[in-house]
Parts: sequence; C-alpha cells; structure tokens
Amino acid sequence: MSHDPRLITALDLPSVAEAETLVGRIGAACSYYKIGLQLLPIGGMELASRLKGGGYKVFLDFKLHDIPATVEKATRSIATAGVGDLLTVHAEPPVMRAAVEGRAGSGLQILGVTVLTAYDDAMLSEMGYGMGARDLVMRRVDQAVEAGLDGVVASPLEAEAIRARVPDDFLIVTPGVRPAGAALGDQKRVATPADALSAGASHLVVGRPISGAPDPAEAAKAIAAEMQSV
Repeated sequence: MSHDPRLITALDLPSVAEAETLVGRIGAACSYYKIGLQLLPIGGMELASRLKGGGYKVFLDFKLHDIPATVEKATRSIATAGVGDLLTVHAEPPVMRAAVEGRAGSGLQILGVTVLTAYDDAMLSEMGYGMGARDLVMRRVDQAVEAGLDGVVASPLEAEAIRARVPDDFLIVTPGVRPAGAALGDQKRVATPADALSAGASHLVVGRPISGAPDPAEAAKAIAAEMQSV
C-alpha cells in the first residue's frame, strides 16, 4: 500500500493549476486533499468537484465564521454541491450548531476549528483570551461534542487529551504535522506523523513537507510509511 487514507495533503498553492499539477505529481501516493481559503475564490469548489470525480476525498477547510443564519445557509450550499467530505467551521457554539443544521440530510462531516496551530499562549493573550491554548482547546472540544460535530481540528500536542474525552468515532484532524527534520514554518505546536497518530489523531494534514519536496510522491509515500508503522 503506497498511500494511507488518513493522510490529507494540503493544496495551499497560489493557483488551481498549480494544485492540479501537484495532485498529478503525487499520483497514487495520496487519496485525500485539503482545499482552503487560498483557492476558494479562484476555483476551489470547481477543483473540489474534479477531485471528487477522480475518486479522491476532499477536505474543505473554509473555517466558516459568521452569524448563525449565514453559517447555516453557507453549509447547506456546500453540502448541496456534494464536493466535500469534511468542512471546517470555527468552534464557537452558535456557529457549530448552525453548521449541523445546515448539513442535515447530507453526508458532509463538520469539524470545529479549536485553536489555530499558528497560535500560542502569547498570541491568545494578545487577542484577549483569558486562558492558554490547551485550556481553550479543551473547552471548545467539549462544546463541539455537545453541538453534534463529527470532530475537531487541533494541534497534535492536544490530541491525546482530546481523545480521552470524546467518543471513539470522533475525528481529530491535526495540522502542524512535520516529519523529523522538516522546517516548522509558521507552525507553533507540531509533532511528527507517528507521534500525532499515537496520541490519538484520526487524520493528519501535511502541506509544505509534501508540496515543497523535490519529489512530492516520494515525500507522501515516506509519510504514509511512517503512519502505517503506528
């Protein structure tokens, strides 16, 4: 097996053409792709449709955050399009409840974004939060379970504590995953693929270690091999 279905490659690239080129270079080494805000306004949904048509799974990392009525309608539109398997919303109770209402009747799974992995305690303090990243993550995890979400996005450093307090089928999707020796970039709370899975993550999102590699397919295969050793 050359790929692992728990590996999600992030298509965080400047254009749809570059994203499709990367998918082509990776080939059979990955079956799951993330499309985020960078591609959304320039053909991201159309790209998602083509990927789904090609047999891939798609993570729509749109991080919806608005008044509940707008989030509900946006989620319904995305669910109706049928081009995504996962969709993110910010993990605030009214937002999460609205997204659950909006996806009703579809197979779209909703993830709550707890605390972005580029944030640390100092940044949260600057933003006005009265608690650190770990405490805020746990509070939002409990609220996500109560709202009926399918999972959360959280750093691998919180995965073990989250897994201990959620249902067995609850998804824990972890960005900030870096193979040993890889550059951290703008990520603050990171772990290796094996460590993240051992801690309880269900899926790993990997961007630059694959997209920036000289051979993206080999990079994806190496990460999959590490994942399959867990």
